This record gives sequence, C-alpha cells and structure tokens, in this order.
Amino acid sequence: MNKFPFVALALSLALPLTLASCGDEKKAAKPRIDPESVVAGANMQGRVKVAPVGVEAVSDTLRVAGQITFDENRVARIGATVTGRVTDMAANIGQNVSRGTVLGRINSSDLSTQQLAYLRARSQYELNRRAAERAQQLYAADVIAAAELQRRQSEASISHAEMRAAADQLRLLGVSASALGQLGGQGVISSSTPILSTMNGVVVERNLALGQVVQPADALFVVADLSKLWATALVPEQQVRFVQQGQTVALEIPALGGAKREGKLVYVGQVVDPKTRTVVVRTELDNRGGELKPQMLATMLVTAAPEKQPVVPNAAIVRENNKDYVFVETAPSKFRIRAVTLGEEVAGKKVVISGVKPGERIAIEGAFHLNNERNRQALEGQ
Repeated sequence: MNKFPFVALALSLALPLTLASCGDEKKAAKPRIDPESVVAGANMQGRVKVAPVGVEAVSDTLRVAGQITFDENRVARIGATVTGRVTDMAANIGQNVSRGTVLGRINSSDLSTQQLAYLRARSQYELNRRAAERAQQLYAADVIAAAELQRRQSEASISHAEMRAAADQLRLLGVSASALGQLGGQGVISSSTPILSTMNGVVVERNLALGQVVQPADALFVVADLSKLWATALVPEQQVRFVQQGQTVALEIPALGGAKREGKLVYVGQVVDPKTRTVVVRTELDNRGGELKPQMLATMLVTAAPEKQPVVPNAAIVRENNKDYVFVETAPSKFRIRAVTLGEEVAGKKVVISGVKPGERIAIEGAFHLNNERNRQALEGQ
C-alpha cells in the first residue's frame, strides 16, 4: 500500500504542467542573429548609401631611408707630394678656398736632393751643348773628324734627356713651371714646398699637425664643392622593379622641417649587396643655397607607374580591434561585414589589397551606423 498517496497525486499533476511550460519557453525563444550580418532598418533610411567598389589608376609610392652625401665628382683628397715635416698650416676646416690656394707647407730633404740633381743635369747639359757647338765649328774648318762631332752631339742629347727627366721628377714633387724656371735661373735650392688646393670648394677635413711627418699617400686635406650634393638610398631587392634611371623622386629631409626636395635618379645600382639585399640608388641635388649638409638623413619617395587598383572611400571603412572592415550588400537593405586589407590613401580613398573585388556593392556612407545596428542586433540575439 502506498504510504504517501497525496505526494504521488501532486507529482502526477505537476509533471504535465512542467513539460508544457518547457515547450512554451522553447516556442517563445528568439532565434539567434548572425553577428556578421545586419539588416538596415527604417531608422537608417537616407543614412546608408550603396555603390560598387571602384577602380582607379593609382601610383604606388616606395619610401626608403637614405642620406645626403658628397658628390664624389666634386671632392678632392689632397696630400703631400713628397715625404717631409709639416711647417705651416694655412687653411682651417670650413674655409672657402680656390684652386691653387696654399693649404699648408712641408719641409723635405728629398726635395732638396732632387733640386740638386736637376741643377747638376742642367749644368752638364749646358757644358755638352757648348761642346757640340764648338765641334760643329771645328768640323766645318776641317779640324776634327765627323766621328768626333757625332760623339759630342750624342753627349749633348743624352745630357738634355737627363735634364728633362730631372725636371719631370721635380714636377711630380709639386714644383711648378715658374718655380722650376726660377731654380734654373738663380740656382737657389729650397727645401720647402706648398700643399696646394686642386679645386674650388670648402675645406671639410684637415688631417695634419705642426711637426708631423707626412708621406705622399696621406690625405692631409679634403676639399669639397658643396654646390651640388648626392642623395643615396638603399632599395630592397623585392622593390627594385619600381625604380629606374631618370625617374623623378621626392626627398623628405627632417633637418629642414620635413621640407621636400625633388630630383631625378641618376644612378640605379646593377648589383645587389649580398649582406643587406639592397640596391643603391642616387639622385643629384642643387645646394647653391647651402641648406643641405652631407650626412643629413632623408627619406626618398619613389612613385611607380600608375596601375589600376580597387579603391574604397574612407567613409566606407569601419575599424575594430585594429582591423579594417566594410559592409557588403548581400540583398536589398541587408549587409554582411567583411575584413579588408588596405593600402595607401589617395584623394580620400584607400587602395584595397584584399577583401573585396571591383564591382561588389558596399556601403560607401553610413557604415558607422550599420556597425552600431549590427552590434545591437547581435546583443538582442544573445
């Protein structure tokens, strides 16, 4: 016999009611809304404008780091012509000099020795020349034989060649033609020789001190013409296809407040550096105003030939979680959000690298409102 008849009766009556109520809740539950889609309601009429993804001719701009350098065709590294000791430094760094300006002086025993050799060769030539002239007169008077005349003429020719060789050696040591003529006329030997500038420009380096012993291999002064400079940059090998000789480039120079300069590429390297995997490019810059300084940093902007690429207006782009999205129309007043990869901006539009294709219809206005509506509908569907 059941000891609890009232409990069993209560359970039997409650069970159908519970099942029935569960069924009613399932029927009343709202369907979950797709968080990636949105339906434009009546409250967004006029706020959303749809148009197909367009295509425009866009020029890719390559940005590469570079710097301002000397024009190597306008730089002179000047050294001593003989081994000697520095006795005077006439030029300072930053000084404007002209071709032939004395930059310094050195004292050289080698120069004295070579001057003495020249004087000896000159004296011997004068002696042999006079002897050959006398022999010519004696031969005409039938006093000496032709063989004697030829011997004396040969000695004169040899001594003349030796004198010229000694003079050439002095020229190599930096002795000018006027100084050589003075040496031959007066016979005064000087062991001091000047260091002369070989071009017009500015002294940018000075590598000597008083009393220092220098050699011809030493670069004692560097003189540069700064009226024209180079801007060089290293282009990664994957982007070399965007550059070619004669192409117009722009330069952003931070030291000048971001001011831009324009130039043309005068050189594109033919070899890839195996260590950096880059190619050197170079342009020339006019610097008659003196604003540019060698070793200034610069950014070179190289614009490639225009190519047709898909673009979307900035108003069509929604950014969330550091990603870019657009709303693609799937049916009238229905949209689906889609991630896109964007490139550079051109006249208020962004180049599309991936995500949408030309011709697809997207919301070009009201994307912000669509995104808010999508978020609201997604929350209500949870």
